[in-house]
Amino acid sequence: MLNQTKKAPTLEEFKVILKKNGLKATPQRLAVHEAMLSLGHASVDMVTESISANTTKTITVASAYNILSQLADLGIYSRRTSSNCKMYFDVNSGKHIHLYDSEGNEYKDIIDDELIAMVEAKLGRRRFKGYKVDSIDIQIICHPSKKKLV
Repeated sequence: MLNQTKKAPTLEEFKVILKKNGLKATPQRLAVHEAMLSLGHASVDMVTESISANTTKTITVASAYNILSQLADLGIYSRRTSSNCKMYFDVNSGKHIHLYDSEGNEYKDIIDDELIAMVEAKLGRRRFKGYKVDSIDIQIICHPSKKKLV
């Protein structure tokens, strides 16, 4: 089995990545990354709430969004758009499958390198007239099979 899985960078690895990209490890960037490490997939609102609840640091929604976008542009995070039209960021930028709960607007990672390799092999041979495939992104849209008890 291939191992294409890429873990999220630790805080120390994150500092090195920032430096390589000419960015400073500011308290705000570090706080955003720590929040993302604990959340995995998160909207900017979730990140700012996590920072407020778990640290003494404060960050505006605009600053958090700018940091998340910058990190996604660098390939450190990836972006996902949910059915509620919110932008979510994913701390795992490696190849994986997403299970998207359309009711709760939550993402879960499915790590299946073998399945990803099969899909890429099949689609890699396929031609789409007028298009060139840049990447393959697998998302399974679902909803909870059981109602949550209140």
